Amino acid sequence: MVKQDRSYDFRPVTEKDLPTIAGWLAEPHVAEWWADPQKELAEIRAHISSVSVEPLIVELDGRPIAYLQSYDPHLEDDHPYADQPFGTLGIDLSIGPAELLSIGHGSAIVRQFVEELFEEGAPRVIIDPHPDNGRAIRAYEKAGFRPIGRRHSEYGDVVLMAVDAAEADTEEGD
Repeated sequence: MVKQDRSYDFRPVTEKDLPTIAGWLAEPHVAEWWADPQKELAEIRAHISSVSVEPLIVELDGRPIAYLQSYDPHLEDDHPYADQPFGTLGIDLSIGPAELLSIGHGSAIVRQFVEELFEEGAPRVIIDPHPDNGRAIRAYEKAGFRPIGRRHSEYGDVVLMAVDAAEADTEEGD
């Protein structure tokens, strides 16, 4: 298991990161949940200069280990999650190296990143794993997310999960 005192670094994706991300998108445990790798890579490249999506590399001890993106559903026309409270941010996470799966990195990364988003003023953070992605759903639950409904949209069939800043404050005060 991952030690709780471990800290991750989040930095913006650059063009130099795209070959690494392309390799991760080709990994079976990532490819299972993402669309066509070339299409996805093109979208990630476009997000580098996007206003609505922030693509990030997650590093552990200076080593890139995951792709993380944060997005504002209110900055995109007709986004299926625009019904969430104003200020809500969405995130997506994919751990690249298969040997880092199922040992606690997913929940630890998400927990740390969500805490940073709350410190910046986000009232709610959402994430939308596929209903069949049990490993991701369990990791997000460990990070404090709870299911708030099923959705079907252009992004596919998802379990929409959320964690609110007020809930995080309550848990810390207990």
